[in-house]
Parts: sequence; C-alpha cells; structure tokens
Amino acid sequence: MLAKRIIPCLDVRDGRVVKGVNFVNIRDAGDPVENALYYDEQGADELVFLDITASHEKRNIILDVVAKTADDVFMPLTVGGGIRNLDDIRALLNAGCDKVSINTTAVRDPLFIKAASERFGSQCIVVAIDARRCRGASGEPPEWLKRDESLGFLDIGSSAACRRSPLWEVYTHGGRRPRGIDAVAWARYMEELGAGEILLTSMDRDGTKDGYDIELTRTVAEAVGIPVIASGGAGNLEHLYEALSDGKADAVLAASIFHYREYTIREAKEYLRSKGIVVRL
Repeated sequence: MLAKRIIPCLDVRDGRVVKGVNFVNIRDAGDPVENALYYDEQGADELVFLDITASHEKRNIILDVVAKTADDVFMPLTVGGGIRNLDDIRALLNAGCDKVSINTTAVRDPLFIKAASERFGSQCIVVAIDARRCRGASGEPPEWLKRDESLGFLDIGSSAACRRSPLWEVYTHGGRRPRGIDAVAWARYMEELGAGEILLTSMDRDGTKDGYDIELTRTVAEAVGIPVIASGGAGNLEHLYEALSDGKADAVLAASIFHYREYTIREAKEYLRSKGIVVRL
C-alpha cells in the first residue's frame, strides 16, 4: 500500500505567506522560504506553493521564491498560480519545482492540460479544483463549453437533473469566479486529458478549521483513478485522518494548523500511524 502524504500549503501573496477564511480575511503567516525550510526539517512529504492572486492580477509566476526554496529544500515542490503557457511550466521546472498546479488556465483552455502532460509528463501536471457546493450553476460557462455539445456533461445545468448527490461548482481566479462547471465531471475530464493528480479544495471549508468536505473528497476520489489531495478545512489531526480514511484521499494538504505551530508534521504522522494509516516517518 502506498504511503499517504502530508503536504503543507504555502499561500503566497506579494512575496509573503498568507492565510484566510473562505478565500478572504487574509492575514500574514511569514516568509515563504523560511516556512519551506521548517517543513523540510519537520519531514513533510511534499510542499505546495500557491500564488493566490497571480491569475486574478494577471501577474507572472513567483520564480524567485521557487528558486530560493529549491536551493535549500529537498522534498518535492509543487507550484501554482499565474501559469498561462508551456513556457511558464518550463521556467518553473528549471527553477527547481517538481510539479505545477494549474486551475484558471485549465478552465480557459482544457486542451492545455493535454499539451502540458504530453510535453512534460503527467507526473508533474496537477490540476487544482476549487469547488463550492451549489444548487445549480451560478457562473457563466466558458465559451468552449457552450460551443461543444459533446462536453455537455461538464455543465452543472445538465448534471443537476440527473444526480441525487450534492453538486459542486468549479471556481477560478483564486476562488473569485464561478464557472458553471460540475467539479466531479471536471475532475474526470482532467484525468482523461492527462492530469496526474487532482488538488481538490473545498471553498466552503477553506480556513474554517471545521474539517474537510468529506463527501466532496470521497465523490471525486471514487470518480477518478489518479491521486486526490484533499484541501480546505483542516483544524485538528482527526480531520486529517477522516480525509484519508472516509474521504479516500491519497494526501492531505493543510496550512493553518502547521503554520501557526498548532501541530508538527511529526505529530500528525505519528497520530495517523496510530490510527492505521500508512505514512513515512
């Protein structure tokens, strides 16, 4: 059995690590490179850097932060935010990251994921999905979805009529823009186009510390054959366990509980092992 992974997430804005609640009410959480070094020493399995306003502000990717981190940190590093083309991916990989996380650009042009996985390998292409529970679409679908009838299964409007379980809508631009896309169907489609992993964030739970959205996590994990990273809502070690066991996630991503030293990575792994979860110690 593959070991489950513990992944701290560093949300970066203006060169600083920040943390909010439901994608707003942002507060400072330190220097990204210093945080990365701390987690490397703690034994984190991987680290994720997300530039949370790059796509919204149409800024370039944080190459300087990535390069400084990669010089001193030896765990796998995933970077997302502001990735718009294949050259951006190449630049990040050359700067030292191991994987890239893509959200907004994937929704703007799904075939970009196909091109990226064919060029660089699916193992380094992570599709980030920011999802919110809904009763129906609240956003305007992308033009490509409105044009192509064969992709109607992605539209929440068509999904709502035939599904009994809850619906989740995909959001982009750092959680600012609803897109009218069914999150579960989107995850399947991204796998089909070559994504190697799904980074799944519940916008309803993000920063609340009330626990992951287990139903969302389990629904997506059961729908795809690639690893799913659960994100959004970790408040204690039991929440990590629930996401990995009940939610069937392959990894858990957390921010606040580690940034503010409520728990160490070691404590989290020892707790999970005591509950029968296979982890690397």
